[in-house]
Amino acid sequence: DVGGDKVIPGMEGFDEDNPILGWRAMRFSLARKDIFRTQLRALLRASNYGKLKIMFPMISGGEELDNALTVLEQVKEELRTNELPFDEEIEVGIMIEVPSAALTADILASKSDFFSIGTNDLIQYTIAVDRGNEKIAYLYQPFHPGVLRLIRMVVEAGSAGGVPVAMCGEMASDPLAALLLLGMGIDELSMSPHNILKIKHIIRSVAQSEAKELLEKVMEMDSYLNIDRFLREWMYDKFGDFFTA
Repeated sequence: DVGGDKVIPGMEGFDEDNPILGWRAMRFSLARKDIFRTQLRALLRASNYGKLKIMFPMISGGEELDNALTVLEQVKEELRTNELPFDEEIEVGIMIEVPSAALTADILASKSDFFSIGTNDLIQYTIAVDRGNEKIAYLYQPFHPGVLRLIRMVVEAGSAGGVPVAMCGEMASDPLAALLLLGMGIDELSMSPHNILKIKHIIRSVAQSEAKELLEKVMEMDSYLNIDRFLREWMYDKFGDFFTA
């Protein structure tokens, strides 16, 4: 996931006017196949000694994923030729963090074993806001109706295609968001340890049918302010001040 705010010391080519939209992640990997192939070879060899999965970051569409899978298959064939063992059933998934990937999630599901929604980048790309810019930081809103619709689209596409959908990023550890994600049918949430108990309490305390009803009400709302207010009021009625401490 190199590039953007993750620069390799000594590596040239990352001096860009807009690095967040530039030469990073899978774009870098496909341009530097020498590095990409070495990484894939290491992952495949390691898979012979323990369970692991491969996830391609910042996939923007089917063509990009096809190119990455082609390189992966070439590396696999080299290992077979050299009689070097690896897990032939290794799962390969993608990060959904670009709006174009979310909008074509049904296509990508046919080529992937799993999805992971990267909410930090997905939100900033969807709303066209630099989350590190204090002047416009107020626009970075996980509950923007456009963001919620994209996330729901990905979850539904994954479900229809038999592809489990996980989520990482700040939104995955937000108790308010957990209600909506439960209603959408998200399969897995990745979060820091100190948030686990709160999110676990919500999942155990709210029936999915109740979360689905809540989700439908939210999806009819026209602004993140109304959505945030509604969720906070609902949460207080359900749990009191447990989540405000």
